[in-house]
Amino acid sequence: MKNNVVGRSTLRVVRENIGIICLLILAIIGVVVMSLIPPQILKLIIDEHLVIKQYDGLIKLALFYMTILILIGLFDFIKEAVLTIVGQKITKEIRYSMMEKLERIRTNYFSSNESGTIVSRFTNDVEAINSLFTNGIIGMIIDLFKIVGILISIWLFSNKLGMITFVLIPLIYIIMRIFQKNMLVAQIKNRILIGKVNNHIPESLKNIQMIKSFSKEDYMEEKYKDYLLDNYASMEKVNFYDSVFSPIIIVIRAVVIASIVILSSKQLNMLGISLGMIAASIELISNLFSPIENFGMELQSVQLAISGVKRVNEFYYETEENNKDQSISFQLMGKDTRNFELQFHKVSFQYDKGPEILREVSFTIEHFEKVTFIGRTGAGKTTLFKLILGLLEPTSGKITINGIDVTTIPNNEKRKIFGYVEQSFHFIKGTVGEQISLRDTSLTRQAIIDAAKFVGIHEYIQALEKGYDTEVNSDDLFSQGQKQLLAIARAIVTNPPIILFDETTANLDSQTEEKILSVLTESSSNKMLLSISHRLSSMVNSDRLIILENGEIKSQGTPEQLIQEDEWYVKQSSDK
Repeated sequence: MKNNVVGRSTLRVVRENIGIICLLILAIIGVVVMSLIPPQILKLIIDEHLVIKQYDGLIKLALFYMTILILIGLFDFIKEAVLTIVGQKITKEIRYSMMEKLERIRTNYFSSNESGTIVSRFTNDVEAINSLFTNGIIGMIIDLFKIVGILISIWLFSNKLGMITFVLIPLIYIIMRIFQKNMLVAQIKNRILIGKVNNHIPESLKNIQMIKSFSKEDYMEEKYKDYLLDNYASMEKVNFYDSVFSPIIIVIRAVVIASIVILSSKQLNMLGISLGMIAASIELISNLFSPIENFGMELQSVQLAISGVKRVNEFYYETEENNKDQSISFQLMGKDTRNFELQFHKVSFQYDKGPEILREVSFTIEHFEKVTFIGRTGAGKTTLFKLILGLLEPTSGKITINGIDVTTIPNNEKRKIFGYVEQSFHFIKGTVGEQISLRDTSLTRQAIIDAAKFVGIHEYIQALEKGYDTEVNSDDLFSQGQKQLLAIARAIVTNPPIILFDETTANLDSQTEEKILSVLTESSSNKMLLSISHRLSSMVNSDRLIILENGEIKSQGTPEQLIQEDEWYVKQSSDK
């Protein structure tokens, strides 16, 4: 039950809504009991009034019959209304729990799962679970009680007729089991394929400029067609089982009713029942097969919901980040001196079962030291930064700041410690000011303005229609260089003691690069500065260079030392 988010959410809703659940139980009992009464009234009407032509009391029975039908409709309405309310409450609880899980899940989960697949779990799978309560398991329970009640009623009319009806149950059960197994496989496959279809559209829109630049429209269209065809094929299987089930039940019902009429005829009279019993039995048989027919749709809802439950619970089984130590704070770590020491202790890392990205890397960086990491593509530089930030956890070894493991630092304290400037700037939905603050309510408007002034973008922002309150609805509002300045402002607005730059100037022209490097130099004058770069102009301001190769430290030292000692660095320097 610990990782069964659906079970826990359901129990929580039941405990908090006992009154509504009791009303639901009452409505279910009312529907089941009331549905057994009309055939008994019909028997009385035919045998005691119509056959012997005794019409006294017939109107009362007819009114009673009508009243029972109205009560059945009323109880059914209450049942459906309560099921809808309870189903929505359970859906809300499941989504709350999933969002809480999403906040705790390890970062590498998002590297190995497409966004559309994750979104599908929150939307399609949860909606499928909702159908479990509104159209699925409750409906099947009600229909099961109806079937049992009808079987008892038929048995009371005639033992022989009860035996015939009872023999049908194993036949129906076998048919249902065949459909259940095949539909479950088809539903799970369909859920996976829906995730791929959902993922393709936003991914295509996100990369539309690249797709058009490299003339890959046909390729993306073909991929989308393949996903649609696969999804269509899986849905066809689901629809086939669903559409075939009902006709089979209808044919069986027709055969049974015809058999009852023939066996009850004057010529055979094998059942020994009256005309009223025959009419009541036919109605009971129809009522018996009506819930069995409903099993088709309910079975589909249940199978769809089971696949949704399975996928939601699988999501909940995903590995979480290490427990954060809430007693750790920025002030405690820096002991109010803002002196921070970063240490790698034989750190190794690999993604899932892939090759090792880093192998037993060890080094120490003192406060106010400026270190640049260099190396060929794939050497593990960006991975190393994500490990420092605690976004990834080492496969072995540990990373500490002032002796504290970075994976135990609470996320709400990290922004006070780290300022991270990525290779590309990612906008959030909001105003220009919120692009810098990231809606951190602890940051004042003046702090945001000071950060913008520091990087030299304040005047441009002021010239916008609403200044810092201008809504950012397009990437075109800022140039590439201005985006990088915004990224730096976002990183330094909390005045963190450690700043990380991941190839910040890689895609900029020399003039813009020079401006940003000047800002970087000034902003990190009293901070620990860690950077990734391939450009000599970015390296010369470093106290130390660390060269990574094949996941290990190849060499390290001052720029002057490496120019003399390291051939790879000499080549990089000469290329610049």
